[in-house]
Amino acid sequence: MKDYKRVPMLLGLSVLLHAGVAEAQAPATKYTAVPDMFIYCTTCHGVELRGNSSVDAPRLNGMEDWYVRNQMRAFAGGWRGSHSADLTGMEMQPQAAALTEKQREAAVQFVAAVPVRLSTLSFTVKGDADRGADLYRTCSACHGAGGEGNAALQAPRLAGQSDWYLVRQLEKYLAGTRGHDPADTLGIQMRSATSVLTGADDVLDVVAYINSLTDKLSQPSEENP
Repeated sequence: MKDYKRVPMLLGLSVLLHAGVAEAQAPATKYTAVPDMFIYCTTCHGVELRGNSSVDAPRLNGMEDWYVRNQMRAFAGGWRGSHSADLTGMEMQPQAAALTEKQREAAVQFVAAVPVRLSTLSFTVKGDADRGADLYRTCSACHGAGGEGNAALQAPRLAGQSDWYLVRQLEKYLAGTRGHDPADTLGIQMRSATSVLTGADDVLDVVAYINSLTDKLSQPSEENP
């Protein structure tokens, strides 16, 4: 039986490989429309890269360029998406590996050019945000008290990310399917930090608290054209 949930990923890979014949050119810094060679990104990650939970494709809209660059490098190098239990990571890994370094950088610049629209974000996780606030204290050392992230520590912004995606990534760290490769220094650090979470309730509670930070997050790029 075909797994139709995987069809968009496979379609995206075929388009990507076709686009990889020619060298990518960096898109314009001002976003107007999706460049042809990055149409495959929206196949899974959605219009304006807002994510798609039905195919486990995270929200890229609002991700820092340095974080996207780090993750593209991790996928291309096999540090991420190489664990046999990380099915969604295994889908992204060959797509990043098929790109040249120049093409990956062009993809990073495309993500950075898409205007951030946090007003489109909807919450799906139910948890005890008050209890999550206590659990988040460990997270705040790197990700900031407001979930704003810290480039110096290579810790991405959490406030404004899809809550279902945060849950799944925390589950992967706890299960050892992410942050398992010795070359993934940042992933190993994150896996160690998640050890304060002892189960599913802790994960839901801390993510519920991160959701509460989104409303407090300054959104200066919301009005960008």
